[in-house]
Amino acid sequence: MPDIIGSREKAVAIIEKGGKREALELMEMYPNVKSVLKKQGGRSGVYRIYKMKLLSGDRNTEVLHREYGMLFKLDPRSVYFSPREAEERQRIAQLAKEGERILVMFSGIAPYAIAIARQKNCEIVCVEINKKAAEYANENIVLNSFVGNIENICADIKKVYGKLGRFDRVLMPLPETAFKFLPQAFAVAKKGAIIHLYGISSEEKLFSDLEGKIKKTSARHKIKYKVIRRQKVLPFGVRMWKVRIDLEIK
Repeated sequence: MPDIIGSREKAVAIIEKGGKREALELMEMYPNVKSVLKKQGGRSGVYRIYKMKLLSGDRNTEVLHREYGMLFKLDPRSVYFSPREAEERQRIAQLAKEGERILVMFSGIAPYAIAIARQKNCEIVCVEINKKAAEYANENIVLNSFVGNIENICADIKKVYGKLGRFDRVLMPLPETAFKFLPQAFAVAKKGAIIHLYGISSEEKLFSDLEGKIKKTSARHKIKYKVIRRQKVLPFGVRMWKVRIDLEIK
């Protein structure tokens, strides 16, 4: 099934297999789909986005995506966004507590921050290295009028974490490499803070492979923690899963 991002008025479909014929069939099946893009390999580069090829339709692939009463403006050719993670964003928003100070690393167009702000009154700091994604995040904060206290920073988290203060909750939604940023997460986490670490885990070693990386990093930095939750998020290739492990800092 394709990922369809957008609204009833205009949407973009993203496929992994097929060509021009399949693209035209999709546009006939979904009249709101004005463009069909095909992924050219996996996420890559500093910004961890997919290279996309336009198979058919409008070259302007910027859309306004609707999700659980929220609006997200984006162009999937320049930023990463997955409509399949809508339920996961809701799970995180429900876990957040009123009055928390929350850091969202790799925050993209701010879907996690806005989902939390829709449900809870928190102070949220977003850090995103992709300038275009950070610009969309600023627009999305304005588009969603209910949003309260969100600060959006365009920067490399490794360069600015020391200036951000301490947090009650840290989100790390970059599954391929988030574990490499655990030292920064540990440095800004208060005692009792929750860290939501995303990763890629094989079906055979579900969670344990990612937990091994956590143990090595925590031992190196002399951090004590306990795992309070393990969550399968989405399938990620053959016999692989995108997962989330929640840590409580002791």
